[in-house]
Amino acid sequence: MTHLTLPEPIAAYFEADKRNSEALARCFTPQATVKDEGRTHQGLDAIKAWKAAASRQYTYTTEPFALQQQNGLHIVCSHVAGNFPGSPVDLQYRFRLERGLISSLEISA
Repeated sequence: MTHLTLPEPIAAYFEADKRNSEALARCFTPQATVKDEGRTHQGLDAIKAWKAAASRQYTYTTEPFALQQQNGLHIVCSHVAGNFPGSPVDLQYRFRLERGLISSLEISA
């Protein structure tokens, strides 16, 4: 695995993604949005529900391997493998940070 030095809120996100929806939600601002699989989840309760549903449905691992900054976004490329259709896949995670937390995240292929 390539070692990346990720900004703290992003490193915390990938660590929390291994645990549970409560830990993951703590990485976000109260009004944050997550866009994933064509759906938008806004606010901490919706983000918790999104993570909980994904965890019930799939088991997966993520391995971030590249980071770039563009137009105020931190774009992380990550290898994702698990029991979901199309696995494994390299996904882009587009993070916008605000006051040490994630204010928006968009996940795409």
